[in-house]
Amino acid sequence: MPNNHQYEAVIGLEIHIHLNSPTKLFCDCPNQPGEHPNQYVCPTCLWLPGAFPHLSWAAVEKAVMACLALNCEIQPRSVFDQKVYYYPDLPKGYQLSQFHKPLARNGWLEIIGEDGRPKRLRIHEIHMEEDVAKLVHDTEGSKPISLVDFNRAGAPLIEIVTEPDMRGPHDAMEFLRALRTQIRYVDAAECSLERGTMRADANISIRPAGSEELNTKVEVKNMNSIRHVGDAIAYEIQRQIAQVQAGEAVRLHTRLWNPEQGITTPMRAKFSGPCVPDPTVPPIVIEEEQLAVFRARLPEMPAAKRRRFMESFSLPEEEAQWMTAERDVAGYFEAVAQQCPNPRAAAHWIYEQLLPALKERRMALTDNPVDPSRLAALLTLVEQGEINATAAKEVFDHMFVSPESPSEIVEQRGLRQMTDTSELELLVARLLEAHPDAVGNIRKGKAQAIGFLVGQAMRASQGKADPKRVREIIAARVQGE
Repeated sequence: MPNNHQYEAVIGLEIHIHLNSPTKLFCDCPNQPGEHPNQYVCPTCLWLPGAFPHLSWAAVEKAVMACLALNCEIQPRSVFDQKVYYYPDLPKGYQLSQFHKPLARNGWLEIIGEDGRPKRLRIHEIHMEEDVAKLVHDTEGSKPISLVDFNRAGAPLIEIVTEPDMRGPHDAMEFLRALRTQIRYVDAAECSLERGTMRADANISIRPAGSEELNTKVEVKNMNSIRHVGDAIAYEIQRQIAQVQAGEAVRLHTRLWNPEQGITTPMRAKFSGPCVPDPTVPPIVIEEEQLAVFRARLPEMPAAKRRRFMESFSLPEEEAQWMTAERDVAGYFEAVAQQCPNPRAAAHWIYEQLLPALKERRMALTDNPVDPSRLAALLTLVEQGEINATAAKEVFDHMFVSPESPSEIVEQRGLRQMTDTSELELLVARLLEAHPDAVGNIRKGKAQAIGFLVGQAMRASQGKADPKRVREIIAARVQGE
């Protein structure tokens, strides 16, 4: 096994984000995948000779908002270059990107490190560029062929290049989670590794622990989930340490992550073609007054919202983190919390009941039949002792298929909690008489015996008894004998 304590990992990420503007970056074709290959194409995104690119300002706005969400400095003037390389997905021989003068520099995100302390990870730059076409490989025929689908060609991207501030899988995974949250808050992109609207490549090297030198890095691609990013980085660190300890040099190249085998495999040598200024696309110029307008459009961001939820609704930090990870969840929670007496209960119900139920039903929160007012009404019934937790879950499930109010569902299904003291005392008396062994165990100090009797009471009352009150009556009766 490699001796990990002798070495330190140095990790940087290159992240491509597919912006959700209505059209592609340099033409009016819809910015969509397309149901059929080559459905959304034109001479510009097909890169036919003589076609002239026209920059989409809507895409620029999305990019600027994403950069502001990542605490970047927007550059007053940014320009496009021709990034030259030759590959079938780029038949014109170059990609329009921003190499020399990017849109933004000097950003940062804060994560919680493995030691539990806040850690700031820096962003070197963010630049805009067009996406390339998609290669489709058909290997089932007698002769394998590769086809080109141009639906994706020309889609608007930003590339986020971090500083090499990360020291392990945890840092990289937390950075991606934080980045995804920030960009979704400003509605600039979906940021899904699984669906390909976010793609992350990791540059990984190792050095002696305590050293400041930067050694030869290896780039790892083909990671389609945050967990895979962490797994690939962890494997590559171990592979490089073992290689160095065997007396072999780490060479600059690109590798692919194989999730089935849990290993990285060689892909190609690392190279970069020339980048020359592009004469067809005018510079992006953003004046200070215009930048102020962009800043004014920023919503309340996750960190500020988290602090407010902790102060206004008395949420612990972890629960506030749950409720602010997604902007639509935060809005839903706040609407519920303002209408029910127990905001913490609202947070738990949303996180533990509502979101899993929506995932199971493949429903979006925005199309959710259990709107904030209905959930708040249900939680109010629980808080007031009208129904117990078991009945509340039954009502909750029924709310997905019924437009009736929680109170109406409770009445129709006979779920109102039994709270009458005389009824509960009669029920407890019968249970104590029927289970003398449990009574004896309670007197011996065996607390689980009370739990047994409470369970019997819930069964006998068909779930309508107030378990808290039943427990109190059992304790009083046994101790009073």
